[in-house]
Amino acid sequence: MKKIIAATILTAVAGLGFVASQAHAAAAPCEQMLKDMRAAKATAKLSDADKAKVNDLEAKAIERCNADDDTRSDKFLADAMKIMGK
Repeated sequence: MKKIIAATILTAVAGLGFVASQAHAAAAPCEQMLKDMRAAKATAKLSDADKAKVNDLEAKAIERCNADDDTRSDKFLADAMKIMGK
């Protein structure tokens, strides 16, 4: 019985590790997304209000990227790209 429980626990732990690694792999590297967003921003014609929104989203993205939270960082950068029409 102990062997069955131990095997079940090991299988569950291995499965959780796989799911976590797949979730992390699904997110684009935030450094690349940041580079792409900055290139788009350099050529974008933005109103002052939109420029402020993009700058705010960029700051939030950098904070999340530095915290190794690529998924949230990429979301902020995608939102910034939408504002720029990219």
